[in-house]
Amino acid sequence: MVERGYSIFDTAIGRCGIIWSSTGVVAVQLPEAREIDTRRRIFAVHPEAREQRPSDNAELAIDGIVSLLQGNDPDFSEVGLDAGGVPGFNRRVYEFACSIPRGETRTYHEVAKALGASGAAHSVAQAIAKNPYMLIVPCHRLLEAGNYTDRLSPYGGVISKRRLLALEGAHPVASKTLFEVLLPVAPPRPST
Repeated sequence: MVERGYSIFDTAIGRCGIIWSSTGVVAVQLPEAREIDTRRRIFAVHPEAREQRPSDNAELAIDGIVSLLQGNDPDFSEVGLDAGGVPGFNRRVYEFACSIPRGETRTYHEVAKALGASGAAHSVAQAIAKNPYMLIVPCHRLLEAGNYTDRLSPYGGVISKRRLLALEGAHPVASKTLFEVLLPVAPPRPST
């Protein structure tokens, strides 16, 4: 077996890619507008990877990703990740992102504060922008404070944070942070 493998697979949003090593999942590639573009991005970032049948670990991740994109709540806790080359601070951010319940969000500032680095909101944003484990590590649950942008996913891809949160059933009433950043005005008060 080659050191890194990759596979392209069908999901509700298009054909995604996954790259893995003997240690674990190296990266997830969300679909580009065309499959050839998805493959090109994989080759650009992981030129050593060869297309092959997914490892058991990669298959577990694929099943979870497919389920998530169908609106289900998969458990990725058994999926091994290859964190070689991932800086320690980024790992801490990814671990924190995995602790955020489905349908809830946190701001970069809240994450930095929780990690004991209250002035590091920009570093949290940079870590999220570099998240190679899209969907497995739910970086879409981390938002800029007061400025909810509907950016496309990093590493290409055609799905936005807003769409991923909608798939998870995130609603303003379910997430204080999401409510604050989606609605700049106060919510209506219940009539008495």
